[in-house]
Amino acid sequence: MIVIYILLAMFLLWTLYQSFASVKGLRNLTAQQFKSEYKGNKLIDVRESHEFKGRHIAGAVNIPLSQLSQRLDEIPQDRQVYLYCQSGMRSKQAAKLLSRSGYSQLAHLRGGIMSWNGPTQ
Repeated sequence: MIVIYILLAMFLLWTLYQSFASVKGLRNLTAQQFKSEYKGNKLIDVRESHEFKGRHIAGAVNIPLSQLSQRLDEIPQDRQVYLYCQSGMRSKQAAKLLSRSGYSQLAHLRGGIMSWNGPTQ
């Protein structure tokens, strides 16, 4: 019985580690850095469409995390890709998925749109 608890604890720790581990090549940008860099590049809001409709950064394209793997053809691999979500968690998950799919020029908005003080639509 103790072995089961130990295995369960190890699994939970591994899951937490995977959730918070850094993504190779991902640049974590403050709102100020993000604002000064994203224009002219691919800007992707990975929140769900109802969140996007409520408020989003001007010029962003909505590709929800739940659809990202099916819509990779919409994302250029030869340019910097800027990602954001509500708090920064989903954009980090999106960056992991993109990194595994061969994308290397990735940046995300640390703190998500909650940290954003620039123009929105």
